[in-house]
Amino acid sequence: MKPARIFQQCIWLVNAFRRCGRLTLEELNEQWVSEGVADGNPLSRSTFNRHRDAIADMYGVVIDCDAHDNYRYYIVNQSVFDDGSLERWTLSTLTVGSVLSDSASLKDHILLERVTDGEEYLQPIMRAIRTGKRILMTYQRFQSESYEKVVSPYALKLFHCRWYLLSFTGRHYATYALDRMLSVSITSESFKMPDDFSPEDYFAEYFGMLTDENTPMAHVVIRAYDFTPNYLRSLPLHDSQREIAQGDYYSDFSLDLRPTDDFIKQLLSHASGVEVLEPESLRKRVEQEIDAMKDRYRH
Repeated sequence: MKPARIFQQCIWLVNAFRRCGRLTLEELNEQWVSEGVADGNPLSRSTFNRHRDAIADMYGVVIDCDAHDNYRYYIVNQSVFDDGSLERWTLSTLTVGSVLSDSASLKDHILLERVTDGEEYLQPIMRAIRTGKRILMTYQRFQSESYEKVVSPYALKLFHCRWYLLSFTGRHYATYALDRMLSVSITSESFKMPDDFSPEDYFAEYFGMLTDENTPMAHVVIRAYDFTPNYLRSLPLHDSQREIAQGDYYSDFSLDLRPTDDFIKQLLSHASGVEVLEPESLRKRVEQEIDAMKDRYRH
């Protein structure tokens, strides 16, 4: 069987359990056949077990059998669908890809966001991370001359349809946008990532890509109006976000992070739907940005 077909069948199985919760192998087979997953061929127990093992390896989704519930199968670790892990992102991406590939006739009715350039550098950078090799890149910031830089690649992060590289330059950590890279090559120089370094922890105190240790941690309280609370509930701004109060036409949310420019721009993107209540220093910064915007439009 072709790998692409195996991926599609694994994705189908995961989504079947997400839809239905618990299923016996017979119930699962009925859906499998009725939806023509394998061209109408039934799902054998051996095929199911192979796919179940592959799903655990590739996506970290564990499917187990409950002998006390008529031997129904179910997803043990539902929390895997709530985090920001690579497995969760990969599963989501492949699910969408599988649906789109089966709906080619609807291509004119499905509109996607444009992803910036630079994806061609993902493979060599990931290979360099895996083998512990430094990379030589030619980089060009907007409205600047290009230059060459050798860095130790630590992690990749996708943010607002742009891929970024988190690296160590030998003196400090730095992030580079892949769409500003003109070339990437793996060098023969090795590097050792510190055992206690975690990319997830590195970005944990920030929103977005901009990191600045000179920006102090803050307990931020924002008030969201009208329909905005629903957007913040369905897609929180930060892992620390908590809903702390509700009114007739608003909800208050708290966040604990370093409010860098990325975070401020995100707040401004909600326009009048969001108001900063605390701290006063952040409220004034947002007010200054709003005043600068008004001045821009006046002139």
